[in-house]
Amino acid sequence: MDALVADRIRGELSANDVVLFMKGTPVFPQCGFSAQAVQILTMLEVPFKGIDVLADPSLRQGIKDFSNWPTIPQLYIKGEFIGGCDIMREMFQSGELQKAMSDKGVAAHG
Repeated sequence: MDALVADRIRGELSANDVVLFMKGTPVFPQCGFSAQAVQILTMLEVPFKGIDVLADPSLRQGIKDFSNWPTIPQLYIKGEFIGGCDIMREMFQSGELQKAMSDKGVAAHG
């Protein structure tokens, strides 16, 4: 894995409580899974940073290597990898995602 890409990922994770590595942007998601992930975070009313992996091929592969997870989107809360779209959806429906946010001190802005 490219050290510059790893440093960039670590920098984003330390600078932002909630980070979604996604295809496209929160305003214009470029795949259905990324759109679902944005929708879930929007419903939770938590601030998050969306990072478009399509804008940088080295980041697109780098985040997969960083997390050892093969798919995009990928959600991180306070630097901890949570999972992709399916995991986010399951956690949201069971209330686990909301609990994970509050346990880590991420407040909703509702």
